Amino acid sequence: MTNSTANTNAEGGAIGRRRFLKNAAAAGGVLAVPSIIPASALGRDGAAAPSERIVMASIGIGGRGNHDLNWMLGEKDAQFAAVCDVRKTRREHAKAVVNDKYKTKDCAAYRDIHKLLARQDIDAVVIATGDRWHALASIMAMRAGKDVYCEKPSCFTLAEGQQVVDTARRYARVYQTGTQRLSEANHVFAIEMARSGRLGKIHTVYADIRYRGGSRRDWLPAQPTPPKDEVDWDAWLGPCPQRPYNAKYVNHGWYDFYDFATDVAMWGAHTIAQALAGIDMTNITHLEFEYAAPGATMVTRFSNGMKMVLFREKGVSCWKPCEYWHGACGERYEGPNGWAGAADGYSKPDVSSPELLAEFKRVLGEYTGKTQRPMSHVRDFLNCVKSRQATAAGPEIMRDSMSICLAADTCSHLKRNLKFDLIKREFTGDAEANRFRSRAMRAPWCI
Repeated sequence: MTNSTANTNAEGGAIGRRRFLKNAAAAGGVLAVPSIIPASALGRDGAAAPSERIVMASIGIGGRGNHDLNWMLGEKDAQFAAVCDVRKTRREHAKAVVNDKYKTKDCAAYRDIHKLLARQDIDAVVIATGDRWHALASIMAMRAGKDVYCEKPSCFTLAEGQQVVDTARRYARVYQTGTQRLSEANHVFAIEMARSGRLGKIHTVYADIRYRGGSRRDWLPAQPTPPKDEVDWDAWLGPCPQRPYNAKYVNHGWYDFYDFATDVAMWGAHTIAQALAGIDMTNITHLEFEYAAPGATMVTRFSNGMKMVLFREKGVSCWKPCEYWHGACGERYEGPNGWAGAADGYSKPDVSSPELLAEFKRVLGEYTGKTQRPMSHVRDFLNCVKSRQATAAGPEIMRDSMSICLAADTCSHLKRNLKFDLIKREFTGDAEANRFRSRAMRAPWCI
């Protein structure tokens, strides 16, 4: 694939790889060609031909990043050329995984994201850094002419969410936020049951936000900072406030701290996106957040009268069954004709009556016929990189769902009801709340 639609300044005026190979061939053998060419390089034995491959890189290769890398390595037309992580152990491990997959030694490993993004042969990147880096890395990558698959929560603030949208539009980039349940059959069925009108006019929608983080406002004591090549602490912090190094942060402990994380978006980045996918947001102008006790369920009311329940149980494990789901990370829709919902671990979606579930295959068939999307979030992204069509979870979907997550966080922090304008992306008549729409970004890690 080439970056033919990218801004030429972002690409440095580079020609695409196909055009380069064609010109080189016309020049009469400028390129040295091996006498024996592997069948995979020619697109044989089930491999994608070079002209159809998407050259990729992975940025951030911790738990989720490692999962995504292995997921995409299974796609025949995705060719990973580089990995990037501020931790040496992770980037070296990921490099070994890629080289083992392709039986080569060609994968490059980078500590510095700028050096990776300067490579003009890379078409797309997977971003699975810590949350504080998601929007910043996405914007940097799109400005460099790369398409982006970014893990969630895909922005840190309301301002960042809009900047991701603006950047994707300006540079004509394909963008997918990693809300993979939007491409899974059980969730798609529940969403389509609501959207198709089979449940009647939806009056209540539920989103599971039981998993949380980002509530601590202190920071950990200083420990000796490792050598930069082992852990680049300054780059790890990125745009966040300067804090002393502590090993707990880089070993998943950052989830608990406001400096590095959000709260509702830990699961709401998934479930609120899932909930919104089933309702028509066209004429909804604002929503009101009703403050509840710390850690309690929060009710939001849309301007059209519909209610969204952000469900949380204080002191109860987020993995336990509850009154709305017997799994985690679920959404649910209620209308006059019944209800439908889904969550992790389901063999089939939940419905209020067997008659509704009888339409399972028909509903999914209608969805795939209408959208031509696969039931795979990664496959949808790769298809859209080739077609230049919008993904199942594009930047606007990310921004809208994250706006609700982050507005709910502000409501919880200020401990009072808030009204949020979805058109202006601001709180109505509340200057203090509006100060939370952005965070200061530490130089030089600024957008």
